[in-house]
Amino acid sequence: MVQGRNVGLHRYSTFAGVLAAAGLPLYIHAPKFYVDQYDLSLTMIASALLGLRMLDFIQDPVLGWVVDHLGQWRSAFAGAMTALLAGAMVALFAVPAPIDPLLWFIACLAVLFTAFSALSILFYARGIAKGEKLGDDGHVHLAGWRESGALIGICLAAILPTIFLSLGFGAPMAAFSIVFAVAAAVGAVMMAQEWQGKAVVEPTNIRALLADPVIRQLLVVGLLNAAPAAVSSSLFLFFVEYRLGSAQSAGPLLLLFFLSAAASVPIWARISHVKGAKWTLMAGMLMAIITFSFAVTLGEGDVVPFAVICLFSGAALGADMTLLPAMFSQRVKLVHRGGGQAFGLWNFCAKFTLALAAVTVLPVLDNAGFSTREANPPMVLLVLTITYAVVPSVLKVLALAVLYWTPIEEVQHV
Repeated sequence: MVQGRNVGLHRYSTFAGVLAAAGLPLYIHAPKFYVDQYDLSLTMIASALLGLRMLDFIQDPVLGWVVDHLGQWRSAFAGAMTALLAGAMVALFAVPAPIDPLLWFIACLAVLFTAFSALSILFYARGIAKGEKLGDDGHVHLAGWRESGALIGICLAAILPTIFLSLGFGAPMAAFSIVFAVAAAVGAVMMAQEWQGKAVVEPTNIRALLADPVIRQLLVVGLLNAAPAAVSSSLFLFFVEYRLGSAQSAGPLLLLFFLSAAASVPIWARISHVKGAKWTLMAGMLMAIITFSFAVTLGEGDVVPFAVICLFSGAALGADMTLLPAMFSQRVKLVHRGGGQAFGLWNFCAKFTLALAAVTVLPVLDNAGFSTREANPPMVLLVLTITYAVVPSVLKVLALAVLYWTPIEEVQHV
C-alpha cells in the first residue's frame, strides 16, 4: 500500500464529475432541446453534429500535442478552457438564439466541444502521472475514483433538469447550465494544484503511438465499444417519451442507470484485480448485451421493466468506464509515449462514435416519418425500437468479439 494513497483523488473525482456533467447535455439533452425549442429537424441536428465531429478529427490530435507541451502553463490553460466550457454551456441553453438557431447551436457546440476536448485530454493525461504514484494497481485505483465522480456528475446532470421542472422553473435547461457554470468554477479551483508537476511520459507524435500494436488494438476496442452507448444515448429521451409514453420518467430512469453504474465501479475494479481487466471487461459487455436485448420487447407503459433494464445495463457500464481507460493509461506509460497525444486519439475515438450514431440513427427516424409534434404510427415506433434496442446490442456483440480476439493479455492486470 502506498502512503497517502488517496491524497488528492477527491479532486480528480470532482473534476471528472464536472466534465461528465458537460458531456451528458451535449449528447442527450441538446438535440432534443433544439428540436423542441426551435423546431429544427433531426436531420439538420445530425448533420451539424457530424460537421462538428469533423472539427474534432482535426483538433483533438492538435490539442494532444498542445497538452504535451504546456509545461508551466497547464494551470492557465485549464482555467481558460474551463471558462469557455461554462460560458458555452450557458449560451447553448440559457441565451435565446440571437441568430439563426441552427447557426447558434453550431457555434455554441463548437466552443463547447473544443473546451471539453482540451480539458478531457489534459485531465486523463495528467492521470497517468497520478496513477504511477499510487502503486502497482494505481491506474485502476485512480480510475475507480475518477469514473465514480464522473458517474455522479452524470447522475446530477440527468436529474437536475427534471427537478428544476418540478419546482416550476420555466426553463430547466437554462437553470441547469447556470448551476453547471458554478460547479465548473469550483472544480477548476480544486484541481488547480494537480495540473502541476513533471509529466511521466515524454511528448511524442501520433505515428509513434500507433506503431505500438497494443495501443492500436485498444483504440479499436474503444471505438467499437463506445458505439452502442452512442446510439442509445442519442435516442434515450425519444424512446422513453414516445415508445414508453412516459416523458416524466426520463430523469429518474437516467438517474437509476448512472447510479447503478457508479455503484458497480468498485465491484468491477475488485474483480479485475483477481481475474484481469480484459476478462472482467468482457463479462461486463456480455451482461450489457443480455440485459439490453430485452428492450426490444417493451411498449407503452412498460416503465418498470425498462427500469430493471436500466439497473443492470447501468451496472455493466461501470466496467466500460473503469477498465478500458485504465488499460489504455497503463499501456501508454509502459511504452513511454506522450499522454496528451494518446488521449487526443482516445478522445477522438470515443466522440467519433457519438457523431456517427447521430448522423446515422437520427436521419433514419426522420426518414421513417418520426414526429415530436403528433402521434407516431406503430411502424414508426417499431423503427425507433429497432434503432434504440437492436442496433446497440448488435454493435456490442461485435465489440465483444473484437476484444476476445485482441491479444492484450500483457496488460491484463492493470
